[in-house]
Amino acid sequence: MPKAKGKTRRQKFGYSVNRKRLNRNARRKTAPRIECSHIRHAWDQTKSVRQNLAEMGLAMDPNKAVPVLKRKVKAMEVDVGERPKELVRKPYVLNDLEAEASLPEKKGNTLSRDLIDYVRYMVENHGEDYKAMARDEKNYYQDTPKQIRSKISVYKRFYPTEWQAFVDSLQKNKMEVE
Repeated sequence: MPKAKGKTRRQKFGYSVNRKRLNRNARRKTAPRIECSHIRHAWDQTKSVRQNLAEMGLAMDPNKAVPVLKRKVKAMEVDVGERPKELVRKPYVLNDLEAEASLPEKKGNTLSRDLIDYVRYMVENHGEDYKAMARDEKNYYQDTPKQIRSKISVYKRFYPTEWQAFVDSLQKNKMEVE
């Protein structure tokens, strides 16, 4: 149902409000997103950063967690007792982080399927003749012989076992033809 004309009051700008302070306080209240899922799930919003990390067995300040020992040792100095360790209430976070860190790194760099097919085609038809490869009609990007050689060497470096199997199959086919 529409409102009666003239019954809505226009919003007036609040000149007395300090917008800079208002935005700053709003930014402070919104907590940043914690990227690590293990820490994010164990985080307690009611506690401080230091308390949260101490409960997880992590250090807020690495300089205080592992103090640097001074070189000079005084003759009269008595062994200073270590301060009591803080209780780790959430050890599963530390265990999860260690397990994740111990996993082998994923091989992120691979070659495109087109480049692999290109290299295989060139080697299959021309062997080691890079000049003939450069003149081949499938050389769409007009690579020079050195560029083709570098692409083949990259393929050899990324997939050494596949390259060896490919070369062996070429040798086998060559023996069958002869």
